[in-house]
Amino acid sequence: MNLLLSEFALRTWGQRIAAADTGLSFVTAEEALAADGPSAIDIAFMTREVTGRSSKDNQTPELRGFEAVLRKSPKLRWLQIHPAGAERPIYRELRDRGVKVTTASGATAVTVSHSVLGALVAVNRRFPLLADAQRRHAWEPRLGERSPRDLRGQNAVIVGMGPIGRNIASLLKMLGMRVIGVRRTAEPVAPCDQTIAYDQLLTVLPRADWLILCCPASPMTRGIANAAAFAAMPMGSHFINVSRGEIAIEKDVIEALQSGRLAGAYLDVFEREPLDAASPLWDLPNVLISPHTASHSLGQNEAIFDIFLDNLARFRAGRELRNDVDNLA
Repeated sequence: MNLLLSEFALRTWGQRIAAADTGLSFVTAEEALAADGPSAIDIAFMTREVTGRSSKDNQTPELRGFEAVLRKSPKLRWLQIHPAGAERPIYRELRDRGVKVTTASGATAVTVSHSVLGALVAVNRRFPLLADAQRRHAWEPRLGERSPRDLRGQNAVIVGMGPIGRNIASLLKMLGMRVIGVRRTAEPVAPCDQTIAYDQLLTVLPRADWLILCCPASPMTRGIANAAAFAAMPMGSHFINVSRGEIAIEKDVIEALQSGRLAGAYLDVFEREPLDAASPLWDLPNVLISPHTASHSLGQNEAIFDIFLDNLARFRAGRELRNDVDNLA
């Protein structure tokens, strides 16, 4: 059985993969791309260095090359990817061919939830404004009406109740916040105080001090954070997006921040990436901009690799794979 992976992944994990499965032969994407004709690839592991510097609008040569090999591999049966979501067109194309596509859902849950927690505390405590004052050598105490509100008792509406959303909910409950979860159905999810379906989002936004997006991109979620959603929220509420850029209408986010409807935001994803240097978002007060790195940590790649090894054993045994996109849809 032939496993496709990058040269970096082979150097990093090749020996450990070989120790776990002695029946594998390795083929790097660079080798396969250089060879003429179809590739004899059975399974593939697409790791972060292949996709990490690409965006929806700007694919790197590494990603284009890897995708080209996948397309010329008629025997391909399974692809393991590193993100929690599978929105790239290539994944649908492969699934339509009968290829199993599995994500690394769960591997990023802790790191993303920690990013959200840190950003929520920072924005609530006005750290971006304090940092700006520090750069200007200005002594500007946050006193009186400028004082931050206590987080205890505030309401957070979390859109997306996968591993990331549930981790965020647990952390916010520890701060004494009330959590409303939003998902495909209204089935209760611990530790949320209330759970609603996507189509009921507007009914709870008048109570939302925080709107937090951590859902996959789908017809139900694209554009769900829009002008109507922000207008329904209390004046001075806050917004966090660690999902996908297309879940929020960016011009509506900017308008809500400029009008004061939103008092602050943490934005890790954008409609077009990299974010245009001319975007007003860069200079808005009490806004934290992150270059699509909310999930990054030194240990994350190992967590993704562990999911791949588990799925490799399952694949060999003919068992159900973890995070099979077709089973999650």
